[in-house]
Amino acid sequence: MSAEFPIIAVTGSSGAGTTKTGSIFSSLFASEGIRAAMIQGDSFHRYTRKQMAKLAEMGQYGERNHFSLAANHIDKLESLFHDYSETGTGQCRHYVHDEDKVFIAQGVKPGTFTPWMALPESDMLFYEGLHGAVVTDNINIARYADLLIGVTPIINLEWIQKVHRDTRYRGYSEEAVVHTIIKRMDDYVRYIVPQFSHTHINFQRVPTVDTSNPFVVREIPSDDESMVVIHFRDYKSVDFPYLLQMISGAFISRFDTLVVPGNKMSLAMDLIVRPRVLELMAHRR
Repeated sequence: MSAEFPIIAVTGSSGAGTTKTGSIFSSLFASEGIRAAMIQGDSFHRYTRKQMAKLAEMGQYGERNHFSLAANHIDKLESLFHDYSETGTGQCRHYVHDEDKVFIAQGVKPGTFTPWMALPESDMLFYEGLHGAVVTDNINIARYADLLIGVTPIINLEWIQKVHRDTRYRGYSEEAVVHTIIKRMDDYVRYIVPQFSHTHINFQRVPTVDTSNPFVVREIPSDDESMVVIHFRDYKSVDFPYLLQMISGAFISRFDTLVVPGNKMSLAMDLIVRPRVLELMAHRR
């Protein structure tokens, strides 16, 4: 952790909703005039899209899926967090998606990476991806973050969102997506789930409609059909009465847990994290 060079990390599984959370933070940074170095976790994948497909053909997908630490440059991610906390910079790159027109226009092929380069000058580092709070015997990324956010919908909803996204927007068959979910389950349990014990705040969306068989659900439950369970590790610093007053329909389910309607998640996240972001900036100055 660093008062001069703060780090915020949002961690969650594929299909969990970390991208939406990143958009909320982007709006917050823009409204407060904060220059944040925005880092995506897929920038630290070890393999290109073609290399991952080749590994799958060789029957090694179970050991080389993106949840696996072996399939990522976890050492480089930890180095980035360490270096930024010490110096305010570090080495990063971009994974080029099909919709990244700027990088494609520069000649970088989709499914590959840009060269490693130093981060531009910034007020804080913001990471969004799979491994922002990883702790193992040899790696401890969580210790460098000043604010750790977990985005973890219940597992059935997470699978529904992944199937919907990967079939509708990424061109995969439903069978292929389900195969992916099964093959990487061991790494999900081993590396993804434990991170939510290290995060400071967890946002967990829970549907209020039947999702008992996520592989036959054709539509993602809407925000109006959901509640969001928000758990605070440092609950004594939370102004629960204020949040209850500001968020219609909110209630406290435990001494450290706030529940809000699904359509109030963005509001709740803003009310909760904005003061913490501003506090980090105040300490930095």
